[in-house]
Amino acid sequence: MSAARIDWVDTAKGICIIFVVMMHSVLGVEAAAGDTGWMHAVVAFAAPFRMPDFFLISGLFLSNVITRDWKLYLDRKVVHFAYFYVLWMTIQFAVKAPVFVGEMGTTGTLEFYFLSFVQPFGTLWFIYMLPVFFLVCKVAHDKGIPWQVMLAVGALLQIAPIHTGWLLVDEFASRFVYFYAGYIFAPQIFQLAAWARERIGISLAYLIGWGVINGGLVYLGWAALPGVALALGAAGAGAIILTSALIVKFGRLGFLRHFGENSIVIYLAFFFPMGVSRVILLKLGILDIGTVSLIVTIVASVSPMILFWMIRKTGFGWFLFRRPEWAYLTGTFGKKRQPQAAE
Repeated sequence: MSAARIDWVDTAKGICIIFVVMMHSVLGVEAAAGDTGWMHAVVAFAAPFRMPDFFLISGLFLSNVITRDWKLYLDRKVVHFAYFYVLWMTIQFAVKAPVFVGEMGTTGTLEFYFLSFVQPFGTLWFIYMLPVFFLVCKVAHDKGIPWQVMLAVGALLQIAPIHTGWLLVDEFASRFVYFYAGYIFAPQIFQLAAWARERIGISLAYLIGWGVINGGLVYLGWAALPGVALALGAAGAGAIILTSALIVKFGRLGFLRHFGENSIVIYLAFFFPMGVSRVILLKLGILDIGTVSLIVTIVASVSPMILFWMIRKTGFGWFLFRRPEWAYLTGTFGKKRQPQAAE
């Protein structure tokens, strides 16, 4: 893979992580204020493709590592994310403990904490689901299950009205098809990005048409309908790929690539600056809800990068974003690592 292609992948991840932070920021502000603002329309527009594209990109490089032996694969694709999930779930619980204890008591809070090992907690559900997807793909690969069967099952699960209340089940059904498509169609996806850089006019025409259709279906309330949601997720993922390729082509918005390179840093740490800035801005009461939502989104996106910069400068706190040696499976620490879209 060329550097330019890696650049567009990182740019796409940067776009996705900003949309994810935006969704949590905007909905949090609106829930606290009891009103909606102009940013609500942006979040609604992004809803059909925000997570499908994130999962699709996370599957892009799976073919590079899926043939690894099970021990190394489990370390890189399961233990890796489990470490960060448990660490940051604990951090979030520690920060929110006074609220939880006030609402459900000490015993209820402890029960909620341990329940979060099987019911993904809050904003961290994405990195909880990734190891599940990696495991399913590895088993299917080793068992020789045809990719067409896996993709068809994934599509049927996405279309089916599965709403059990358990995130592990519901999000698997809703998102697996995109992750698996990223894995299976990675060569074609990279070809699409290369195609877009050479056909700027056609790419822009597609993006305009897609934007109108996506926005229209969201406005009509049809975007979440069975079949429509799957189509919009796929079309939106394609739109982000084209957009990212064009951004890299013109050498613009380099911060998106930087955000994408460190998307896991932002994803893990945005909750605290998001909450603090939301409380402060709403208490001040001098800005409209939409503007507050925008500022909270910016603060929540940038603050983790500042924290990461401070860690790099001081050398203190690496455990927050890098696994220490003790958190590796025996014999796997220090082995050559392949690029991973979700790191």
